[in-house]
Amino acid sequence: MSILFKSSALHLLALGIVFVFAVPSTKRASCTISSYDTDVSDCSLVTISAFTVPDGEVIDWTFADGAEVTMAGNITFEQTSADGPLATFDGDGIIFKGAGYTLDGNGADYWDGEGTNGGVAKPHPFLKITGSGTYTDFTVLNTPAQAVSVGGEGLTLDAITVDNSAGDEDSLGHNTDGFDVSASSITIKNCIVKNQDDCIAINSGSSITFENNQCSGGHGMFVGSIQSGKIVSNVTFSGNEVSNSMYGIRIKVESDADDGASVSGITYSGNTVTGIDKYGVLISQSYPDDFSTPGTGSTISDINFTGEETSVEVTGSSGERLAIDCGNCSGDWDFSELTITGGSAGTMDVDDASISGGSY
Repeated sequence: MSILFKSSALHLLALGIVFVFAVPSTKRASCTISSYDTDVSDCSLVTISAFTVPDGEVIDWTFADGAEVTMAGNITFEQTSADGPLATFDGDGIIFKGAGYTLDGNGADYWDGEGTNGGVAKPHPFLKITGSGTYTDFTVLNTPAQAVSVGGEGLTLDAITVDNSAGDEDSLGHNTDGFDVSASSITIKNCIVKNQDDCIAINSGSSITFENNQCSGGHGMFVGSIQSGKIVSNVTFSGNEVSNSMYGIRIKVESDADDGASVSGITYSGNTVTGIDKYGVLISQSYPDDFSTPGTGSTISDINFTGEETSVEVTGSSGERLAIDCGNCSGDWDFSELTITGGSAGTMDVDDASISGGSY
């Protein structure tokens, strides 16, 4: 048989037919990158050196599954005509170590007080993180508009700072959300957000934890806005500090939301909220209005302040402590661990929900 095989092989070679045997690909053990356009998809260990992203370009990195990624320098973005996201990090089981370094969006080149509503075109979001894994210890600085978009499933974001505080000058920063979440099985913890809009906005997803974070200067902790067909369930806000913000805690559902849109299973425990000038707690199905004619096509249920006390302080007589504007709310809501002081009493339209306990 071996003679026949050799004879056949020689005959095929004579006819110009060549056998090509595939060699299994292997990941590179380590890669050091210093450019926005480097392919990192086959690197097990990635080190990111300092570099600048030029006008018109973006970072779009899909890391190898299980890759360990370490920043070793700052990444700076020139003012750009590119659309957002300006940086995308993706991959499954990623261990991303920011090592205290910074992604700098040069927001002052864009800020004009109008945010994404007009004026200078502002790429947004600045950074998109999707897939799964753990991302720790870096700063997102001076974003043109919305800062971090969170997608995927199974992500933990730990000790990340979003610092848009420079946008406070002359009220030029606008729509600078800290974390916009449309994802499930997400934990965001030990983070700092200094901005002019939502600290966190959960737009869809389930099994989400927001714990031990600090929010200041913006609009507080949000669920929503909820659009048609979007569902948010099983969310816990615990141990967070919100200060000097427009709202403390807010659930906002668009008045025209339908097609199964719902909010359920939202629990607040051990949060400290101070220096609120508009609403301490607002639950509304009237968005974009705070309080108007609520929609009935969506549902809100199972909203609770339990566990440890959540304390809210409203500053000034024009602010309201608690306002609820329901068109379709239901169930027994336990507010036994909610205490709100200052301001004035808000209007309570709870529809078919029943609220017990608390001091507000």
